[in-house]
Amino acid sequence: MPSQPSKTVIISGGTDGMGRATALERLSRGDHVTVIGSNEAKGRALLDQAGHPNLRFLRADLSSIAETERVIAHIGEEHDTVDALALFANRVNPKRRETADGLESTFALYYLSRYLLSYRLRPLLDASPDPVIINVAGVGNTAGQIYWDDPQLTRRYGQVRAQLQAGRANDLLGVMFADQAGSKARYVLYHPGFTRSGVDGHPNPVVRGSLKLLAKFFARPVADAVQPIVQWIDRPPADPLCAIDRGKPVEKSLKTLDPDAAARLAAYTESLLRGR
Repeated sequence: MPSQPSKTVIISGGTDGMGRATALERLSRGDHVTVIGSNEAKGRALLDQAGHPNLRFLRADLSSIAETERVIAHIGEEHDTVDALALFANRVNPKRRETADGLESTFALYYLSRYLLSYRLRPLLDASPDPVIINVAGVGNTAGQIYWDDPQLTRRYGQVRAQLQAGRANDLLGVMFADQAGSKARYVLYHPGFTRSGVDGHPNPVVRGSLKLLAKFFARPVADAVQPIVQWIDRPPADPLCAIDRGKPVEKSLKTLDPDAAARLAAYTESLLRGR
């Protein structure tokens, strides 16, 4: 049976957990992998561990619009095509942080960077014979909402509130991309469930310790959680939009995948970007 041809894979948030595991798995298959992350030391450690000429690390703070655009431009200079874009970048912020662009940082990193990478890399994705975007978030979860009267959470910030809002925004990003982008790239929304990924990243030591203990007994191994991602890169689903929650398809009629809300979020996002 012939082996799969090598692919060009871009991974945001790829120096930890599932992103790192996906990068290493795809490298083992001969792919050219570019990992984007904010931590130089973790990026260098990944390069050293892999020891692979096909791995590139780009240091960038993806909560910054300018930094994200710089990364996109660099990818365009280095590659004629992108076969797969895997989106993992996220960070928990116990207190509200505002980016240089004046945006709430969870919204900027967890949602807006994924929006920019998805849309701005579309020409390179469309140059691939079988492109796919995999957005790893919390599809299937109906908790949280978009706070249309205050999306930047200037009045009532909470870390869970911010995470859930950005998660619901990512659900809508998949819907808007499939409906509006005019791309041949298939969009996969993927919720792996509780995994042993990123539990060391929580800033609160008490919470971090609790998560690590829970992960030891209840979390899904990272290697298991990334296998669907690895397979989608080789064989993207047929539908323009596919939503998978812990191995089960999510009905497109779910309220968190509402096309009208997706169109509203697309308009809001473009208004933000025009203002900057």
